Amino acid sequence: MTNNKSVLAWLDEMKELLCPDEVIWIDGSKEQIEKLRAEACSTGELIKLNQDLLPECYLHRTAVNDVARVEDRTFICSRKEEDAGPTNNWKDPQEAYKMLFDIARGSYKGKTMYVIPYSMGPVGSPLAEIGFEVTDSIYVVLNMSIMTRVGQKVVETLGDSEDWIKGLHSRCDIDPEKRYICHFPEDNYIISVNSGYGGNVLLGKKCFALRIASYLGKNNQWMAEHMLILGIENPQGEIKYVAAAFPSACGKTNLAMLIPPEGYRNKGYKVWTVGDDIAWMRKGPDGRLYAINPENGFFGVAPGTNEKSNPNALASTKKGTIFTNVVLNKDNDTVWWEGLDKNPPANAINWKGEPWNGQESSEKGAHPNSRFTAPAENCPCISPEFNSTTGVPISAIIFGGRRAQTTPLVYQSRDWNNGVFVGSIMASETTAAATGAVGVVRRDPMAMLPFCGYHMADYFAHWIEMGEILGDKAPKIFNVNWFRLDEEGHFLWPGFGDNFRVLEWIINRCEGKADAQETAIGYVPNAEDINLEGLDMDIETLKDILYVDNEKWLKEAEGIEEFYKKFGDKLPEELKNQLAGLKERLSK
Repeated sequence: MTNNKSVLAWLDEMKELLCPDEVIWIDGSKEQIEKLRAEACSTGELIKLNQDLLPECYLHRTAVNDVARVEDRTFICSRKEEDAGPTNNWKDPQEAYKMLFDIARGSYKGKTMYVIPYSMGPVGSPLAEIGFEVTDSIYVVLNMSIMTRVGQKVVETLGDSEDWIKGLHSRCDIDPEKRYICHFPEDNYIISVNSGYGGNVLLGKKCFALRIASYLGKNNQWMAEHMLILGIENPQGEIKYVAAAFPSACGKTNLAMLIPPEGYRNKGYKVWTVGDDIAWMRKGPDGRLYAINPENGFFGVAPGTNEKSNPNALASTKKGTIFTNVVLNKDNDTVWWEGLDKNPPANAINWKGEPWNGQESSEKGAHPNSRFTAPAENCPCISPEFNSTTGVPISAIIFGGRRAQTTPLVYQSRDWNNGVFVGSIMASETTAAATGAVGVVRRDPMAMLPFCGYHMADYFAHWIEMGEILGDKAPKIFNVNWFRLDEEGHFLWPGFGDNFRVLEWIINRCEGKADAQETAIGYVPNAEDINLEGLDMDIETLKDILYVDNEKWLKEAEGIEEFYKKFGDKLPEELKNQLAGLKERLSK
């Protein structure tokens, strides 16, 4: 498959360490994928679904102790502990290598070692990066074949370069006590042992695309961000692109695949999905910020995905999809999950592989973190620029969170550095479903807290540096909050497709076509500038959702100050000044 000396030398090391009976290179061909699917079905690793209703779709169940990302078992192994920062778990690299290699040693005996050459981003794009993952799991091979671009073309593009990311995955014994997901940013190496769950073992996903790539980006003047990318097309056929970051449970995938309200659709407005989770961005030849989605598929949470909440995501799962830890409907060999519809199957098998009657059982049938891995090309609104090697120019960056009272529906930062401040203080309030404690503010800067591969304060400094690199061509930065509540705890804003109305104001601001009023926190729309046509809402309610309460924000500023203490002397001066400026404006 390759003559690349650095790749071959590493694979020799892996063979010696893991002792596989056989080595198979993944070439990306349909024939090979079909063969692997058949083999996985014969061993029970996959279950073939109804091929008439769900062509090329399969079901997989993970071990009951292995159903989600494990942040407490995830480590950044930088040479100096301080480089990992206060928000990451750290291990000494030499100790970590020894421990991980001891755990993995001989674990492929009697098994096949699959070698997956993959590209994050369109093959050959100057914004793309290449990795190799070795694994003993066909499930991983098939998922990586959906989530990334795999095969011989990747190997040819790499040539004899040594610029690639190593990834070792071994299922071992699926022992949670010996489960580790370790990143070695200075060595371009990722090692995952004792897990079979996607988020821990599809090493192109968060491991490479965010933790390793954020470090690469810092050193090479680009950005790896936990952001969706979408295009907004107006009736004249002009498309403007935005990137947006939200913590989990804030409607990121729904926004990425948004369908505009009927009134807008009738006029010819469209939304195009470039990516639902990750954006890699760098300065283009014209000085603007260009973004690609490094992934090739969607790794979505199944529960709650339905025809109303996200019809485009649901449509994406109808072909070539792997479902993980959902319900198997035995009557027709299809899948079901909570929130799909109101008709749970009676003759079914739950995510643990046990008989389940959805009409009678009080237990959930699908795991709350059950997933679908679906090819992006299935999505009805996938952007024509999805495979563009140059990426798309970003007009606006949007941050958001789930706040009941404090934050208005939308506001624009005062300038780039103020926007970095807005991103750095991003927060959501816990809901009863999540923790039992309601209204606790959890800060998740730029939605990157679990995914930054180095010290978060250095990450903030990198954002500030990118602003200097981009100068007056930098995107405008905004913050949204779809989750304002009234006194009775009802949502004031309808959300979903109607979020398009806010996106329209954001694009108008970027083009200098909309006014705004200055507040202590930034620029808030005049209520008249957000289109309420076809919406059952009066302008007074909208004014309420846009209101900035300085008293509440003074309390918020105290929380920000407390959060910033985590970063000690490393916190950029610029952010300290931004906080001081906010307090001063609020006091006036």
